[in-house]
Amino acid sequence: MPLLPTSLRYFLEVARTGSISEASERLHVATSAISRQIAKLEQDVGAPLFERRPRGMVLSEAGEILAAYVRRSALEADQVLADVHGVEALHRSTVKLASCEGFARDFLPAAITAFREKHPGVRFRMNVTGPAAATRQVIDGTADLAVTFSLGPEGGIKVEYSQQQPIYALMPEDHPLAHREHVELADLLEYPLALMDEGTTIRQLFDVCVALEGLNFEPALVSNYSGALQSFVQLRGGVTLVGPLTVRRLGADHLAIVPIRNPELSRRSMQIQSMARRALPAAVRAFLAHLIEQIGDDLPR
Repeated sequence: MPLLPTSLRYFLEVARTGSISEASERLHVATSAISRQIAKLEQDVGAPLFERRPRGMVLSEAGEILAAYVRRSALEADQVLADVHGVEALHRSTVKLASCEGFARDFLPAAITAFREKHPGVRFRMNVTGPAAATRQVIDGTADLAVTFSLGPEGGIKVEYSQQQPIYALMPEDHPLAHREHVELADLLEYPLALMDEGTTIRQLFDVCVALEGLNFEPALVSNYSGALQSFVQLRGGVTLVGPLTVRRLGADHLAIVPIRNPELSRRSMQIQSMARRALPAAVRAFLAHLIEQIGDDLPR
């Protein structure tokens, strides 16, 4: 962040780490120098930027506002330097993605591969994490785009694309339920069920729905890795729950998806998110347009 004033660079590092001492280690600057810059910045702004707590520094309301501005400024400064050095647009650019695990297994690698056939100079970094953490990475500027699930509005982001993503039952193509037009949740009770853990939107909606219907499931397998759930389904004839973009090789893997008839299971949306009020670099804009086109091609018809 060479174009940012020293005080703002120090402020942002303390905001990231929650600690002046840790920021000192990362920046190789004395703690006293960082403290002076933070104090001067608070004097200039006219408001406290941090709440000093026993376990560290937490941004105040004014600090949150300033941090959002500085993160945008840092990203725009990086783009300005790229422009100055002649590496703008689709040459030697890096697109940073944050993604839920379901999109990272097949959908995003395929989208990246197709994009690089036209733009081989663009590189990618992808961090796979939970839905809330993916959104947080966009807000704090460590990711350009988040491809994630959401159950409601989020602050600090711009939703570049959103579409409701119904939840399907995934099962072997020779499963007794595989050729139905739809299934009820109660239909799944007699089969081994594999579920994502409680930190995922699909599990949260499932738990709400079974409670409303008065059902009691005892999953055969719970995991934070969807690949394990899908392998379990293939090997044991069980059932798991998926969104329409998280499984691509249905025919090749001898799998089938069947809609679950429950309106609550359609509450979540698949979103592509960027930082609010940020001007996206050319490579990110181009990949965003490509990604939206790929989603339209890959959704079940």
